[in-house]
Amino acid sequence: MTKIDLIKKIEEKRNSKVIAYLTSDRPGPLNARIAGDIIPIISQQLRKIGKVENIDLFLFSQGGDTMVPWRLVSMIREYCDKFSVLIPYKAHSSATMISLGADEIVMTDLSEISPIDPSTANVFNPADPQNPQNKIPISVEDVMAYFDLAKNKFGIKSDEDLTKIFNKFVESNPQIHPLSLGNINRTYNLIRILAKRLLKSQNSPMKDDVIEKIVDDLTEKLYSHQYYIGRKEAKNDLKIETVQFADKELSGLLSDLYEEYKKEMGLNIDTWNPEAELGENAVQNRKDYKIAYIESKDLSNYFQLSIEYKKQQVNITQQTPQGPIQIPQEQVGFRIFGQGWK
Repeated sequence: MTKIDLIKKIEEKRNSKVIAYLTSDRPGPLNARIAGDIIPIISQQLRKIGKVENIDLFLFSQGGDTMVPWRLVSMIREYCDKFSVLIPYKAHSSATMISLGADEIVMTDLSEISPIDPSTANVFNPADPQNPQNKIPISVEDVMAYFDLAKNKFGIKSDEDLTKIFNKFVESNPQIHPLSLGNINRTYNLIRILAKRLLKSQNSPMKDDVIEKIVDDLTEKLYSHQYYIGRKEAKNDLKIETVQFADKELSGLLSDLYEEYKKEMGLNIDTWNPEAELGENAVQNRKDYKIAYIESKDLSNYFQLSIEYKKQQVNITQQTPQGPIQIPQEQVGFRIFGQGWK
């Protein structure tokens, strides 16, 4: 079956309207993240659908901009009485936040969500020694864990000693600007506020103490952004009451739809090699990639990335007993010559 056929099947099974949103999990330039540019595109999809009883968001993403989930969820809720998220596989970070705002999170045995503790990168972050043009992202949880280690594991309590610990942290190499720590604290507090707001936006909000526990677990107590959470743990341990287990038929439909996008987008391929992309015996090549999709049975939009690959000669410096010499070497270079939603 085609993607559209499968979307129609899911709609029939669930008496809903389905919008699929996927971002590429491939490495390098082929990676895509949740971003604010999806808002007008999904708005167009929603206006085409109109006000209905149930809207399902078929969601696959490793995350992205943490400011998008609240805007997206609140917009979708204007068009339906019940909002659900269908997770075929990965719904990490900000995709997890989107899921928290749903009245129902439908998961298969393959589905996974993740902690929502972000890494921040702004002008005050330390420069990357390997690439000074870039800033090193700072994990909110790494900073919290550092001070937790000092206070709770080593028993450092006095203001004087804590000041020394703080100064040691700020004066590290590469140096961490105090304003970057302020940004981390602001982001941490904002994530907690947004997560609570999303959980309270559900048609039947959970009790405040349950919401507090879920937010604590997802922002602090899992200790790793790479800790992935399956459906049983999400429902039974984290107490996310909106998690529902997809039955055999629905699991099959979600899996089949994911496989169709996987083939078209190259999802779950963990390598990207310019030489392989160029092709054997080729000197120059241009390729188009679909790295994000927003699709319903009536409208289809995708983000296309166009890359040119080309063999080129570069000089590599090599040290010899007589001194440094330049040795020509053939490499495959690439450039992005086009990108955007279509």
